Amino acid sequence: MTTPVCTGASGAYAAPAGHRRYASFSSYVQARGPVLLRTARSLTANPSDAEDLLQTALTKTYVAWERIEDHRALDGYVRRALLNTRTSQWRKRKVDEYACGEVPEKEAPPAPDPAEQQSLRDAMWRAVLRLPDRQRAMVVLRYYEDLSEAQTAEVLGVSVGTVKSAVSRALGKLRADPELAPVH
Repeated sequence: MTTPVCTGASGAYAAPAGHRRYASFSSYVQARGPVLLRTARSLTANPSDAEDLLQTALTKTYVAWERIEDHRALDGYVRRALLNTRTSQWRKRKVDEYACGEVPEKEAPPAPDPAEQQSLRDAMWRAVLRLPDRQRAMVVLRYYEDLSEAQTAEVLGVSVGTVKSAVSRALGKLRADPELAPVH
């Protein structure tokens, strides 16, 4: 997504302490767009369809922007819009079947099985949950939330070196996890 979705909404008011407020819809999209795109990609097989799906969900979010009081719930709101939109698309899909004399050859290798990919994600998450609390927090912030080492250190109140060493140890444990052995 290289072009901004919308730039007109404004939510500039003093938020209560502890609430994360985005100054505008554009700042929210810039901050959370890559994470939301990953979510959209997990719902579709085609990256272009994922971008379209995200655009549609963000359009719905933009329309409701002024009504959303708790900006901590924005990701959940957009994810729900993604799911609802995807479900609607799936229900409206047009099935094109044509009778032909012979079965056409497949040109590209088949895409990875979504069930296998989900099974791998589940195994990875179970392995992450087995990590000690501190290492798990650092791995989640670094790799699931895409924070930099410096941002992770700031969130957890530790030094960047602590984040590097703890993440390194955590990744070593994940590499050695027998449940993840088929991945290697």
